[in-house]
Amino acid sequence: MALDGAFLYAVKKELDVLVGGRIEKIHQPSREEIIISLRTKQGGRKLYISVNAGSARVHITEKSIDNPQTPPMFCMLLRKRLGNGRLIGIRQDGLERILFIDFECLNELSDTVIVTLACEIMGRCSNLIIIDHNGKVVDSIKRVGEDISRERLVLPGMKYEFPPRDDRLCFLDASPDEIKERIAVTENAELSKALIRVFEGISPVLAREWAFFAGRGAHIESGSITSDQLDRLLFIIKQTKQQLISGDCCFSVVKGKDGLLKDFSFIRLSQFGTLMYTKEINGASELLDYFYFERDRAVRTKQRANDLFRLVVNLTERTARRISVQKGELADCEKKEYYKLCGDLISANIYRIQKGDTSAEVENFYDEKCPLIEIPLDVRKTPAQNAQKYYNEYRKCVTAEEKLAEQITKGEEELQYLDSVFDSLTRAESENDIAQLRIELSQQGYVRSGNTKSKPPKALPPIEYKSSDGFTVLVGRNNIQNDRLSLKFAEKSDIWLHTQTITGSHVIIVTDGQTPPDRTIEEAAVIAAVNSRGRNSDLVPVNYCLARYVRKPAGAKPGKVIFTNYKTAFVKPDTELEQKLKVL
Repeated sequence: MALDGAFLYAVKKELDVLVGGRIEKIHQPSREEIIISLRTKQGGRKLYISVNAGSARVHITEKSIDNPQTPPMFCMLLRKRLGNGRLIGIRQDGLERILFIDFECLNELSDTVIVTLACEIMGRCSNLIIIDHNGKVVDSIKRVGEDISRERLVLPGMKYEFPPRDDRLCFLDASPDEIKERIAVTENAELSKALIRVFEGISPVLAREWAFFAGRGAHIESGSITSDQLDRLLFIIKQTKQQLISGDCCFSVVKGKDGLLKDFSFIRLSQFGTLMYTKEINGASELLDYFYFERDRAVRTKQRANDLFRLVVNLTERTARRISVQKGELADCEKKEYYKLCGDLISANIYRIQKGDTSAEVENFYDEKCPLIEIPLDVRKTPAQNAQKYYNEYRKCVTAEEKLAEQITKGEEELQYLDSVFDSLTRAESENDIAQLRIELSQQGYVRSGNTKSKPPKALPPIEYKSSDGFTVLVGRNNIQNDRLSLKFAEKSDIWLHTQTITGSHVIIVTDGQTPPDRTIEEAAVIAAVNSRGRNSDLVPVNYCLARYVRKPAGAKPGKVIFTNYKTAFVKPDTELEQKLKVL
């Protein structure tokens, strides 16, 4: 997941459209981010530069990022030095992970000077450095003193020096003979690791792709590479070079089956096989915008959802404990028949019992054999009062049994509802999804309502899929949307699906009065399985029926429906198929 020198070369080719553009605005959204707005012949463009260790990059962006009310000092310095300067050139030395962006500006004496921004995209060593026309450092977004590095200092007034550079080949310039010679003298290791030591500007994912092609998927050691494998390696390196120079790249990102973004490249990746889902994107800047925005959004969404996760987990545990106690009390109510029997037998033998007796031994005439049983008595009460005490216990048990059964049923329904909210939280894709779940929990009385004066976030539409046969499949994002989708939006002839005895989203196949083929129903069942708690199971039962047979019980919680005239399909959750059918 590294932005290597080769990918930076592809980014540079896209940035060439900015040459000639004039600076309009400079912003610093955070300590390690800079956005330079330029007016070009093609219109307004925004150059985004990040030196964050986990997401260092430079590219054109279309995203809107909030800026602080007071600009940081480095941002003020950039505005002073660059002003309304004009971008006159972008340089890259070989495939080093450094872009030099040259601006033609006016100094304090109104003389035209060249000011350069050195964008060093080097992981945790990433930096953005302002260099004056004399090659001296004006300042940097990260100052590097002796306490940080003794090899290379980056401080105002010092002459700019390149970072330490290993003696490695640039595959854009190296000849086949040079490549063969360098691989031959490399210490024996896995081929992909050896390639990283041979070439500059290539990331592990690109090295693995070359090694994968050379060995046709088989493991190769650099010391035992065959002539055929070496020829295939030279071929794929030459092909990559041609794609990079011509700009005919295949920009792609790979997602895991968990839906998380894993890596990206400027060539088509085959090394992952069916373990990953690949998505192709039009350009290098668009790819970086998409990859890091989606990845950061997933992290932000998870952080925003943490408090709701804790709330739902605590509510679930509390409800489960309450149900457990109630079930124990319900088990005690099974003694009610014994209490009634004691009351009846004391009443039938009241003439034989005296006040002060500790117990009464009487015949149980309800049993054919009339066995003797001993009934404990309260010495302070008369026989009639003892009988009444047992009748009272009996009536208490009868009442408690009715109430407890009702409370346990409600508790189990609440537990099922909380489980559905938790499942929706695990599948939340945006902050809006989190906000809608918070509103839902507020309406159910689980959390306090927020600021009622502020406008609530606009609900997102259902998640949309398109089946292989062209039918639209809609999936609810939360319980409130599930109700709206199933009971208000769906037509009577549409098909409704839901996982059997497993919490999950409601799914609707929009039929428009047609009869969808079995393949569409099967794909919709897979979508229902993936959008449920059973997404990691081997086989998931999914019930489906016409939407006309779905209704909501009176007083039921959001998302709770009952249905009839249904069939059941057993499907294997397939995340790759689900992502393929999803309308992005």
